[in-house]
Amino acid sequence: MPNISNPILVSHSKKFTWLRSYLPYLLFLIIMILKLRYFHDELNARDIDMSRTDYIIAAGSLLIVSFWVLWLPVRIRIFTLSLLNLLLTGIIFADLVYYRYFGDFITVPVLLQTGQVGSLGDSIRSLIYSSDLWFFIDLILLAIGGLFYVIHLYRKSRKNRSSLYAVQKQKTTQQVSKRSRFVSGVLALVLGIVLTVGPIQHSSKTWAAGLFEGNWWNMTLYNVTGLLAFHGYDVYRYNKERMNSQAPVSHEQLEETTAYFSEKQEEARQATSAETFGKYKGKNVIIVQVEAFMNFVIGKEIGGEEITPHFNNLMKESLYFKNFYHQTGQGRTSDADFVTNISLHPLPTGSVFVRYPDHEYDALSSILGSEGYHTAAYHAYESSFWNRYMMYKNMGYDEFKNRNNYIMNEAVGWSLGDKSFFKQSVDYITEEQLKNPAPFYSFMTTLTSHHPYGLPASLRELNTDSLGKSMMGNYLQSIHYVDAALGELVEQLKKEGLWDDTLLVVYGDHDNSIKEKADYETFLGTSLSDLEMHQIMNQVPLLMHLPDGDQAGIYLEPAGQIDIAPTVLHLLGISTEDNYLMGSDLLSTSKRMTVLRSGAFANRDLVYIPSEDRRFENGSCYEMPAGKQTDIQACKPSYEKSKLELSISDQLITHNLIHKLRAKE
Repeated sequence: MPNISNPILVSHSKKFTWLRSYLPYLLFLIIMILKLRYFHDELNARDIDMSRTDYIIAAGSLLIVSFWVLWLPVRIRIFTLSLLNLLLTGIIFADLVYYRYFGDFITVPVLLQTGQVGSLGDSIRSLIYSSDLWFFIDLILLAIGGLFYVIHLYRKSRKNRSSLYAVQKQKTTQQVSKRSRFVSGVLALVLGIVLTVGPIQHSSKTWAAGLFEGNWWNMTLYNVTGLLAFHGYDVYRYNKERMNSQAPVSHEQLEETTAYFSEKQEEARQATSAETFGKYKGKNVIIVQVEAFMNFVIGKEIGGEEITPHFNNLMKESLYFKNFYHQTGQGRTSDADFVTNISLHPLPTGSVFVRYPDHEYDALSSILGSEGYHTAAYHAYESSFWNRYMMYKNMGYDEFKNRNNYIMNEAVGWSLGDKSFFKQSVDYITEEQLKNPAPFYSFMTTLTSHHPYGLPASLRELNTDSLGKSMMGNYLQSIHYVDAALGELVEQLKKEGLWDDTLLVVYGDHDNSIKEKADYETFLGTSLSDLEMHQIMNQVPLLMHLPDGDQAGIYLEPAGQIDIAPTVLHLLGISTEDNYLMGSDLLSTSKRMTVLRSGAFANRDLVYIPSEDRRFENGSCYEMPAGKQTDIQACKPSYEKSKLELSISDQLITHNLIHKLRAKE
């Protein structure tokens, strides 16, 4: 046994004790920084590597998250670091997969929608790459090493039952003192705060001024705070929003909102004198929201075949809005449903369906229901998905036909194929008509063309060899199938005698989550400018077929999903002058401005695309229809109006202002 009273041996013993105490923690920090670097590189949101500041903030955030581990005894510390590694790895990887699909990060409101994630199924699997395996290598090696260590201790204990006790005793004697552990933990916390808060404060006072006051994009927040600090701020932001929503609304907010809607309601009053107002009074309405249906495919061919032949043919006797924008946010399909039927903007984070399903709204379904319509929503999926069951009750639907009401005789993708979905839905409509011949409003949500577009080989009819085995090729196959389903829907409506008495609206809900410019350039056979790519990713088709085929043509002025409900009500002769709708009737108004949740907007003369940092002066302003970039100040007045519109919509939703405003009337 060595004489530990020897100064040299004591010195070596202290160094060994220090290494055993702090080396695992240092390795943990290094490994997690490497994982954050991998995450950053995989985002493809910026063309630059992590900067020195990014590394400093990442290290500081990790210290804040893990400083308390240093207060634990060494033998417990290593085990705890392993669990913390597993937890943070799961969070980072979940963010990465979520970003690959949604182009955004997981937030608290999104976590409230965790029921959605389990239903993504094949979409999630397609978003996990083989290269991601190394992200978990340390955990795999740690698990293997831990297993061998346990086996080693077990074998050793069999030979000498006192050995395990001896090992534990030796570990105990080598631990640093409680005081040293406490001091090291406190120092780690202080250092973490300095490394994290310092650079973030500097950015928020310079190039990112107003970062925490304005309605900034999550990607911009990430670029300043890093991932872990972003999640910390998101928790704070969510709690602050919840408290603010319960706080009394200021007099200024009420006045601002009242003034805005007074102008919109005056616009609605003037529209009642238009020739088209009430031309189709009492007619049926069917609105079809098509999953991931984008505008760039309309009128296009591949392999000598039209991608959307039935839609193209129906366009000849319908109104087709060529510059029509989806206006969705994190709520995706539920946002499209919300914007279309309620004519308000979605929230910057989460889904209104999930966050505020019990607030008061002026929904198209409830308005038509009060006019004697039988209203029903049709979607062959789980009724709880996007909290539809609760939200649809609030929206006043008489019926909600969901997965439980359909025969699964055409299993495609997530659920029932669109062809069978349409057929069974129309069967429900005709059954109801026999019992109740009142006019009806039917809102149908399709599902077959959902990411990752895994259409069975038996249903693939296009020759997409020119695109190889790409997701773009799969997407086009799915859209071709949906187009055929739409054709069958029209034929069935004609067969049942409903076509001549029905106003049919068909539109896309959001983009297809294929974001690589090269995929579109390959398909379209041309290079694309930033403006053209922006329009591709944000424009979806809108087709309106009127019962007599009137007003047919191509409409070029920008429009958005927020305009659908006011337009339908206008055609039916139902004034919206007493409702709180933000959209405009597309047939009697001009000089509209279409505002996107990102802060982008489009009108007849200008298109504004915000920059990544969401500072107005760093955005891009284009003159239309030429598409030529012009001085940013030309977009300033409309930019201010778009900010106000989004702000008022957010206030109206979060503070339940419709209820409060009606209480004042």
